[in-house]
Amino acid sequence: MTDPQGALVLDFGGVISRTMFETHEHSERALGLAPGSLTWRGPFDPAGDPLWRAMQADEISERDYWLTRTQEVGALVGAEWTLMQEFVIAARGAEASEILRPEALAAMKTVKASGLKLAVLSNELDLFYGADFRHGLPFWDDLDVVVDATYTRILKPDPRAYEDCIIQLGLAPADCVFVDDQARNIAGAERVGMQTVHFDVTNPGASYARALDLLGVSAIA
Repeated sequence: MTDPQGALVLDFGGVISRTMFETHEHSERALGLAPGSLTWRGPFDPAGDPLWRAMQADEISERDYWLTRTQEVGALVGAEWTLMQEFVIAARGAEASEILRPEALAAMKTVKASGLKLAVLSNELDLFYGADFRHGLPFWDDLDVVVDATYTRILKPDPRAYEDCIIQLGLAPADCVFVDDQARNIAGAERVGMQTVHFDVTNPGASYARALDLLGVSAIA
């Protein structure tokens, strides 16, 4: 009997963690802002977020989007923030359990129990959260590969980002299921031959169920 082959490759922000859009109330409390101060909602209200629409149209980068939001929120609290990391740490603190999706934790548990590999492929993990944040993640020791553009400087959807992850996993591209909430990153993964799930932040359970189905494993009850 051959060992199972395959890997679940996850983006971090939005896929493993809840988005900043979903945690406005928490952020406002943490920052001492009045309720309703943060109004941008990204994928939850594209019509009301022109800057988000510009990013989706590739008029600005994801990092440009978050730099603008960082500077805007910094101005509200009287801080001159220039790094997304400053915003995230101030708004979310160091307690990972408050922002992790339970659906993500369950899916990763299933993957490891099935003998498959697990990877994170992120454009901004340590850039956004700070290098110490990962040490509080309960699944960190289960990861077989981490590719973070904070250090590689190669951003998805550049094919080299995916290829680096695939090579480190030691698998064929088609054996890897890549999950991301950004359509252009999904397109990049498909171009190198990976299976993909375009993550729906409004229905995370369905997205993870699809990823596990592509890997041929059943969720652990």
